[in-house]
Amino acid sequence: MTTKLQNRHTSLIGIISDTHGFLPHLAVEALKNTDLIIHAGDINRPDLLSALQSIAPVVAVRGNMDNGEWALELPETEIVEVGEALLYVLHDLNKLDINPAVAGFSAVISGHSHQPSCEKTNGVLFLNPGSASLPRSNYTASVALMYVRGSSLDIKFIELE
Repeated sequence: MTTKLQNRHTSLIGIISDTHGFLPHLAVEALKNTDLIIHAGDINRPDLLSALQSIAPVVAVRGNMDNGEWALELPETEIVEVGEALLYVLHDLNKLDINPAVAGFSAVISGHSHQPSCEKTNGVLFLNPGSASLPRSNYTASVALMYVRGSSLDIKFIELE
């Protein structure tokens, strides 16, 4: 399924992952003025998606910890079109089974590792917002904001301290 955000000069996308049933207040604050929220899996509770939907429309994919009837309704992958940018969303980057550059994607958004990262490979931005509630190693809980202007993508990480 493809989700399309109406064409605007600039769109602000909130990106969150690995909430594991807990939505920190600082995450809600960071996502407040977004046009769309992408949750890259490991949500753990359907009411968490409802809370995010009270902020902005939500696109979510199922993570390996999302179980139960409600989770079966979530796709494993999602395509989001924002302006001229085409985004591919999945939970675990290790399960990426397409060549995003060949497929025309501007970015691949994933979670699972609980570690924030952003790097460009073969013209495709690979973004992981980190975990909003259970960071690993020496990382801080975080979300990401993606500013989309045409086909230009600018990323800002927000640490939830």
